[in-house]
Amino acid sequence: MKTNKMIKAALMAALTAVGAYIIIPIGPVPITLQTFFVLLSGRLLGKKYGVLAQTTYLLLGAFGLPIFSGGRGGLGVIAGPTGGFLISFVIAAWIAAHYSGNNKKDFFILAAAVTSNYVIGSIYFTFVTGTGLIAALNMTVIPFTPGDLLKIILILILAPIIENRLKFN
Repeated sequence: MKTNKMIKAALMAALTAVGAYIIIPIGPVPITLQTFFVLLSGRLLGKKYGVLAQTTYLLLGAFGLPIFSGGRGGLGVIAGPTGGFLISFVIAAWIAAHYSGNNKKDFFILAAAVTSNYVIGSIYFTFVTGTGLIAALNMTVIPFTPGDLLKIILILILAPIIENRLKFN
């Protein structure tokens, strides 16, 4: 059973990397599908293996694999303006793993996971760039909110289907 979960964690790390290549550049922080796979990994794999998936993704990128948005990799990316968002993936996956089976509660759990991404990422962004908090929120949160709401809804719909069809549990 452990091997099965580890393979699924590796798959989710790989899907997060693929999500980094699906990009819409809108400013210093691009829109990607990474957060979709971060939330999905926590939701499908639970706390331990969801966190493992995102930690693996983060470490592989830190070691230089070009798996961050725009095909970038290395510690310089983590030290740069978007590094806080990358670091927050581990926490967001852990929060997303607290699903209850109740769609109303699960919506708020996934929203909390996205919020953790926003908080950590935008605060990190302000420190690295010297941008004021309001300006940072306008660049790093506001443009992403509609898409992230859509991602949450898709996860609420798709996660149970994936669990049943692929025996993710």
